[in-house]
Amino acid sequence: MKTLIKNGKVVLKDKVDFLDILLEGRKISKIGKNIEEKVDKIIDAKDKLVIPGGVDVHTHMSLDLGKFIACDDFASGTYAASFGATTTICDHIGDLGKGASLHSLIDHYHDIADGKAYIDYSFHGAMYEENESLLSEIEDLKNEGIPSIKIYTTYGGKLNDDQILRVLKTAKKTGSIVCVHCENDGLIYELRNEAIRDNKLSPKYHALTRPNQSEAEAINRLIYLSETAGYPKLYIVHTSTKEGLDEIKRARERGAKNLYCETCTQYLTYDESKYMDNPNDEAVKYICAPPLRKKDDIEALWAGIRNGDVDVVATDHCPFIYESEKKPYADNFIKAPGGIPGIEERIEVVLTLGLQRKISLVRLMEVLSLNPSKIFGFYPNKGSIEEGTDADLAILTMNGYTIKQENRHSRCDYTSYEGFDTDFKVDTVISKGKIILDEKGYYAKAGMGEFIKRILSKE
Repeated sequence: MKTLIKNGKVVLKDKVDFLDILLEGRKISKIGKNIEEKVDKIIDAKDKLVIPGGVDVHTHMSLDLGKFIACDDFASGTYAASFGATTTICDHIGDLGKGASLHSLIDHYHDIADGKAYIDYSFHGAMYEENESLLSEIEDLKNEGIPSIKIYTTYGGKLNDDQILRVLKTAKKTGSIVCVHCENDGLIYELRNEAIRDNKLSPKYHALTRPNQSEAEAINRLIYLSETAGYPKLYIVHTSTKEGLDEIKRARERGAKNLYCETCTQYLTYDESKYMDNPNDEAVKYICAPPLRKKDDIEALWAGIRNGDVDVVATDHCPFIYESEKKPYADNFIKAPGGIPGIEERIEVVLTLGLQRKISLVRLMEVLSLNPSKIFGFYPNKGSIEEGTDADLAILTMNGYTIKQENRHSRCDYTSYEGFDTDFKVDTVISKGKIILDEKGYYAKAGMGEFIKRILSKE
């Protein structure tokens, strides 16, 4: 099967140009001007934007919190992602309880993902406790194509500093990358207890009990632990504050190596007024951790994208049903499940807001596709438009629309971006050379997505 995309405004790694793209089988075979070739299908992309398929490296499909389970699985979640021009995800997996091996967690996720995904996917490993047996599995996972491991500094499965240091030292030996949820557990514990004691349980206290200092302190601590371990690859997930980003910037200035910064769409879009100014039954929709921050934090993160301080924009997609799981706890943030939907909206929203701030298309697609692909070992097959890479592409019209729940595709019964006016709309999505979405319909099937074994670069 040969497909020729003609006349599009194409976002390459280093420039934007008006080019044609020839797809043969699952690969991009040629990029150039005025390509003439006998093909099976021609797609006219005149007056449209052609981008690499998005790579979202922070999702939570079927995340089991005990009382609640994220409502999107690997079928519905990847289905929704594909409508938003994302063609690859990497999922942060949940726990199976004390004593579970790293491999048992991965095996469980293979069981729930196999044959369901509409787009390509992988998993991050996860450690909710630490011992010699689990440490020894980190290298095994890397050799099996899972070279990343997630740890937490808060929640029930958090690791203490000595445990974190041993994980970092092990990752230094194996060449794995350690992803860390950075919040100070003790600080949050004390502030939440105060809120409970004083019966301050409305959603605004979710934000007030997880202040900026909580994130900044934990990021600072993780970076110094990383330095002690010889600077293994350290990836800070969902950075949400100016103070947290400043810790990363200062560390890099003093010579910290192998340090990566992720933020998420919600922290670039909305501030804490979602909690403070809305009725509780609306505010509860936005309970996520870290919480939404202040306007100054939003602009600091955008400046970080412009300046290269922020490496990745992901989603932390972790949806729960509003009517039955969020709304009943509108007056008690302690009991409300933390997490919001966003896997479909990321690219349209970030391109809209980023270009309004005069950030280049090349830079925006770096944080949406190229960088996550490179950092986590999907590159060179994913993340860019290059000859020889997988033909994962999206074509966007440069006239937007209003995001509404009625035009979403997740199982979640609300969108975090209700009423957001975009400047772009996904028109066509191509995965491994196959058109899975165009203006006439949707053609992907569950199981078309493949598990991707990843290999980290030696950079």
